[in-house]
Amino acid sequence: MGRFVNPDNSAFQVALNSDIYVDKTGLIEYTNKVLNTTQKFICNSRPRRFGKSITADMLAAYYSKGCDSAEMFAKLEVGKCESFEQHLNQYDVIHLDVQWCMMDAGAPEETVAYINEHLLSELKEVYPQVQLDGVRTAYGAMSAIHTVTGSRFIVIIDEWDVLIRDEAMNQRVQGQYINFLRGMFKGSEPTKFIQLAFLTGILPIKKIKTQSALNNFDEFTMLDPKIFAKYIGFTEDEVQVLCKQYGCNFDEVKLWYDGYWLRDIQVYNPKAVVEVLRWKQFQSYWSETGTYEAIVPLINRDFDGLKDAVIGMLSGSSVKVNVKSFQNDTVSFANKDDVLTYLIHLGYLGYHQVDQTAFVPNEEIRQELSAAIESTKWDEMIAFEQESDNLLNATLDMDCDAVANGIEKIHREYVSAIQYNNENSLSSVLTIAYLSAMHYYFKPIRELPSGRGFADFVFVPKKEYVSVYPALVVELKWNHTASSALQQMRDKQYPASIEAYTGNILLVEISYDKKSKKHECLIETYEK
Repeated sequence: MGRFVNPDNSAFQVALNSDIYVDKTGLIEYTNKVLNTTQKFICNSRPRRFGKSITADMLAAYYSKGCDSAEMFAKLEVGKCESFEQHLNQYDVIHLDVQWCMMDAGAPEETVAYINEHLLSELKEVYPQVQLDGVRTAYGAMSAIHTVTGSRFIVIIDEWDVLIRDEAMNQRVQGQYINFLRGMFKGSEPTKFIQLAFLTGILPIKKIKTQSALNNFDEFTMLDPKIFAKYIGFTEDEVQVLCKQYGCNFDEVKLWYDGYWLRDIQVYNPKAVVEVLRWKQFQSYWSETGTYEAIVPLINRDFDGLKDAVIGMLSGSSVKVNVKSFQNDTVSFANKDDVLTYLIHLGYLGYHQVDQTAFVPNEEIRQELSAAIESTKWDEMIAFEQESDNLLNATLDMDCDAVANGIEKIHREYVSAIQYNNENSLSSVLTIAYLSAMHYYFKPIRELPSGRGFADFVFVPKKEYVSVYPALVVELKWNHTASSALQQMRDKQYPASIEAYTGNILLVEISYDKKSKKHECLIETYEK
C-alpha cells in the first residue's frame, strides 16, 4: 500500500461517512466491461463540485490491491453486478491528483519529474524482483514490470488537465506533460501494460497539442456525456428522494439548482444540493468553486454578439452555440462560441445537445453570472436594465400601453437582431425585455403544464418576494389580438398550476400584429 501505487480506500470511505452520499458505483459496471479492451481509455470531464474526485477515489478503492473493500462496496449498487467480485481489489492501481502533485513538487516545471520520481520509488518497492535501476520514467517501469511479471495497471488521474489549463502559455511545461501522457497511454507498448485508464478533469482533451497523445481515449463530456450522464451530478429522482429524506421543498430546490441537461437526463450540482439540504438556505454555493474570477475576463472579451448572448441567457433565453471550434484550452478563444463552450465545461452554462443551444441552467448560476457582469460595469447592461425596470413596473401597475411601448422600444433598440417570424421569436424578445424581473423572480418557466394547455411563460416570485410581487402568467400571440390570448388563458385555466407557489397572479397577454408591426397588451388580475 502506497501513496500513489496501490492506495488504500480511506479517501472513498470519507465520502461514505458523510451526511449525504448518493451511490454512483454503478459506473464501475461499465469500467469492468471495458477492462483490457480498446475502450479502456476513458476521459471524463465535468465542472468543479460535480464529483470528479469522489469518482476517482471510488475507482481506486474498488480496484486497488492495497486494500480490502468487499464490505465497503457489497451493499452499494455495484455489489449487485455479476462482475463485482471478479475485479474487486485485483489490480495494481496508480492514482494521481495532478493538482496536488504540482503543489507538492513546488513548481509546474517540476511536476512531471516529481510524478516519475515518486512512482518509480513505489514501483520498485512493489516489484523488487524487477530490475528498474536504469529506468527513468514511470511508464518505462510499468513496461518493464509487465514484461517480467505480466502485470497490468489501472491508472486513475484526477485533475489531469490542470497543467493544460493553468500553464497554457508555458511551452516547456506543456511539452513535458504531453510527452508524459504520450508515454503513459499512446502506442502499442502502453496498450500492453494498461488495463484501464480513467482521466477526470474540467476540460476535454485538447484538440491540437495533446491530440496525438490522447486521441485513443473515449470522451464523456458536458457536451456529450453518453452513458455517463446519470453519473455526473445528482439526477432529479435522486434529488426528490433526498428532499423527502431531509425535509426540504423539492420544487424550490428545482428552481434554484436544476437545469443541466445531459442527453435526456436532468442533472443537479451535487455541491449545491448537499449544502441546501444541510443548511436549508437557498443561495448560491457556486462561488466556492474557485472559477468565478476566471469568467470575468471571459465574458468581457470583445467578441461580436457575446454580450448580447449573455444578456439573453440571463433573461431565460437559449442561444445557438457552435461547440466544435473550441480548442479545449484557456487561451485559444477565437469567437463568442468558444467562450460559451468553455462556460459550458465550467458549469456556468447548460447545453442542450439536440438543439445545440446554451442557457443559464438555474437561479444559482444566474446570480453568479449577474455578479460577474456587475463587476465589469457593462454600459450596455446598465442602460438595458433601466429600460427593463420600467417595463416590469409598468406590468405590475397594469399599464398596458406602457408595456406594449416598452417591449417595442427594447426590441428596436436592444435586440433588433431578432426578427419577428413566429411566437418563438416574440418570446425571445420578451424574456430579454423582462431581464430585471430576475431580481425578484426565478428564471421564467417555459410552457408550464396547466389545466388544459401550456402557458408560454410563468414568472414565479422568489420566496422572499411572494407577498410583494405577483406571479406573472404570460401568453404570447404572433399576428393575433391580445384579446384572443386573454380568452385562451381563461379557457385553459393557466393559473391553476401555480396557485401553490404564490399569492396574487397577473394574467399578461402580449400580441404582435404583422401588418401594423405593433405590440398590444392586456393585463388583468386573476381572481381565485
